[in-house]
Amino acid sequence: MKTNKSFTKRLRVSKRGKIIARAPGQNHFNAKESGSGHMRRGRAVGFAMNQENRSRFLPRSN
Repeated sequence: MKTNKSFTKRLRVSKRGKIIARAPGQNHFNAKESGSGHMRRGRAVGFAMNQENRSRFLPRSN
C-alpha cells in the first residue's frame, strides 16, 4: 500500500520513535485567541497510532 503523503507531511517521528504532530486549529483566526491559548497551540503534541495505521500513513524507515 502507498504511503499517504498528505498525512505524512503533518507528522514527524522523534528520535525515540514517538509520533509528533502540530496542535490542530492554528492556521488562521488566531487574532481572537488569548495569549495562553496561542502559546498552547504552538507546542507539538504526542500522537497515538497503532501499528496498522503507522505502516499505512508513515514511510518505512530503515
